[in-house]
Amino acid sequence: MKWNKYTIETTTAAEDYMSAMLAELGIEGVEIEDNVPLSAADQAQMFIDFLPELPPDDGVSRVSFYLEDNGGDDTELLKQVKAALEELRGIVDVGSGVITSDRTEDLDWINNWKKFFRAFSIDDIVIKPTWEEWNEEEGKILIEIDPGVSFGTGKHETTQLCIRQLLKYIRGNAEYTPEEHHPKVLDVGCGSGILSIVALKLGASAVVGTDLDPDCMTSTRENMEVNRLRPELGSFYVGNLIDDTALQETVGTGVYDIVVANILADVIIPMAPVIPARLKEGGYFITSGIIDFKEQAVREAIEAAGLTVVEVNHQGEWVNITARKGFGAEPIQ
Repeated sequence: MKWNKYTIETTTAAEDYMSAMLAELGIEGVEIEDNVPLSAADQAQMFIDFLPELPPDDGVSRVSFYLEDNGGDDTELLKQVKAALEELRGIVDVGSGVITSDRTEDLDWINNWKKFFRAFSIDDIVIKPTWEEWNEEEGKILIEIDPGVSFGTGKHETTQLCIRQLLKYIRGNAEYTPEEHHPKVLDVGCGSGILSIVALKLGASAVVGTDLDPDCMTSTRENMEVNRLRPELGSFYVGNLIDDTALQETVGTGVYDIVVANILADVIIPMAPVIPARLKEGGYFITSGIIDFKEQAVREAIEAAGLTVVEVNHQGEWVNITARKGFGAEPIQ
């Protein structure tokens, strides 16, 4: 199906008026583009690992609507839109009010992204989509993921940073031997469940996950099943660990060898104070989702919470910070 896209150049002050005006003309479902910073409430409703860095808000907004291209003529409706725009000028600054047009096609947005998700490796872990065939390789740990409606294929730098730290602090390497080879892991912002599944595949005794998005619970449990992991190995809860005391009590105090959080720097900072209480003495806090220019602010928040930073890693413009609670927590870099 083809569509005619019409975009009105207007102002951020007029966005709500514009949406209401279009609705009155029978046009439903508008698309708004602007550079207005998201409020904390808006961010809480966005279930993604990181937000784009927007240019400064210039007060300009683009309000778009779509009309089915069925061979008809949109001229009369566009005349009504223009007339209504002129009426709005007496109420609010609508800016230039210039209307531009474009043509687009109805695409399978839900599934088209899948062509960009292919199997890849992180050390000896192979992560592949559920719909792709794979010839088993000796010595490789296979993890199958279908992100569904939640974020988390494992390809983003922030997720890879966390996976490499889980490899080290669960399984160990030449430089490090973990004291607990079968740790209990808390995955904050679990998304598709990929970090929880990695932890279990590497030998974690159990995982607990939290996320703001109820859909993530579905994705995580489905991915657990796909990877043939027993459901009793994982418990997952909807909620905000920062200020939800009931959730804090539910996940437990002083019971985790590792807490992993691949979320925004602006979430890690207010969350840092509640992490030490979740960790056992000597436990590790592995975190990423930190854009490089926010590294110092996150480090300061983690240290202010009483944890000792033991490792900092970079991949592209993203940063991992790993910290330890209590005894023997001496920085190793």
